Amino acid sequence: MAFTVIIPARYASTRLNAKLLQDIHGKPLIQHTYENAKNSGASSVIIATDDVRIEAVANDFGAITCMTGDHHASGTSRLAEALEKLSIADDEIIVNVQGDEPMLGAKVIEQVASNLASSNMQMATLCENVIDKEQYLDPNCVKVVFDKFGKALYFSRSPIPAFREDDFDRSICFKHIGIYAYRSGFIKQYLTMDSSAYEQAEKLEQLTVLNEGFDIHVAPACSTTGFGVDTAEDLEKVREALK
Repeated sequence: MAFTVIIPARYASTRLNAKLLQDIHGKPLIQHTYENAKNSGASSVIIATDDVRIEAVANDFGAITCMTGDHHASGTSRLAEALEKLSIADDEIIVNVQGDEPMLGAKVIEQVASNLASSNMQMATLCENVIDKEQYLDPNCVKVVFDKFGKALYFSRSPIPAFREDDFDRSICFKHIGIYAYRSGFIKQYLTMDSSAYEQAEKLEQLTVLNEGFDIHVAPACSTTGFGVDTAEDLEKVREALK
């Protein structure tokens, strides 16, 4: 199965300056993400960035890069520009791996591509059980519910499913893992969709896809996915975990 990984890599970050270039045991953060993607079996791995500093560092460790504009409001939009510049065919499977996910393993990246290829759905993504009730209630943790066929029913920052009585069951509560697979042509189609009221309310792009009647495949990740880096505290946690 052939697939391409594209890593949107924006330089600006409000909570941690130049986070993708922060050192983790002798390598910049973005290199850890890139190397995991390279080990996934992808046909190619491309870093799509808006900044010459990331481009220079990525080229130093041998990555293919694609320079994009600095106007993009989302990683999906940046990815779409890269697809146009690279003339990638509409039927190519694309896996979108965020640059600030240095703990997202190769097997997980391959899994989401394989799930898309074997389903009849337009997108594929992953999830894992919430850690505890505190995480289940945390609005910064996006939850997802899906049916027995793996089709997403809804994504929310609110605690879903909601329990009528105080009988929290962690086994049916899943947090969304922000990795996506889709065909190249569908990404271009997505950018023509009007943002839904649900997306605007929850600030979750995937809700527009559901609102337009498309299907998103969801499955538990085949291995632990760690955590992304948004803050200096997150960076220290990743350094400790990858020690």
